[in-house]
Amino acid sequence: MKIIAIGRNYAEHAKELNNPVPAVPVIFMKPDTAVLKDNKPFYHPEFSTDIHHEIELVLKVSKEGKHIAQKFASTYFDEIGLGIDFTARDIQQKHKEKGLPWELAKAFDNSAPVSKFIPKSEFKDLNNLNLRLDLNDNTVQEGNTKDLLFSFEYIIAFVSQYITLKKGDLIFTGTPKGVGKVNIGDHLCGYLEDQKLLDFYIR
Repeated sequence: MKIIAIGRNYAEHAKELNNPVPAVPVIFMKPDTAVLKDNKPFYHPEFSTDIHHEIELVLKVSKEGKHIAQKFASTYFDEIGLGIDFTARDIQQKHKEKGLPWELAKAFDNSAPVSKFIPKSEFKDLNNLNLRLDLNDNTVQEGNTKDLLFSFEYIIAFVSQYITLKKGDLIFTGTPKGVGKVNIGDHLCGYLEDQKLLDFYIR
């Protein structure tokens, strides 16, 4: 499986990092070795002093597809979960300044904690889903899918013009504003609507 991630998909997040609001989706990838499951602890890597949390809704692709029409895109995922796109912001900034790719800042081992997945049929309106991240019992990120610059369906259709989607692939759909640094000892809890799906520590 592969992880396809969408950058700057909430306008307020793009602004907080002084990035332009994109006209088309910003795409990057994480390898399967980035996945961290079962709320296991995240071990802070030694190569960075500025790891940031970015909570996201994650779609699990349910069947293979390419060149998918947007009107059919909703049939290509059937489950939704939460994920955190851990980002080595210090490394990312250095690479951005030089016009280099972000992979070292985004794709390192265990940089993509993911929750269990919930059938999308359990939600009344996928265009009105709330997500939030609490850090040490304080809410630091909150978002709603109505504020996405690019909808789930648009993302799937867009990505599939370039990259074949396969069953089991994960699509990280972007993070709302409020990203910030994590430190050893921190406790992170992620919520989709009222369900706590992420609950782990930084070691």
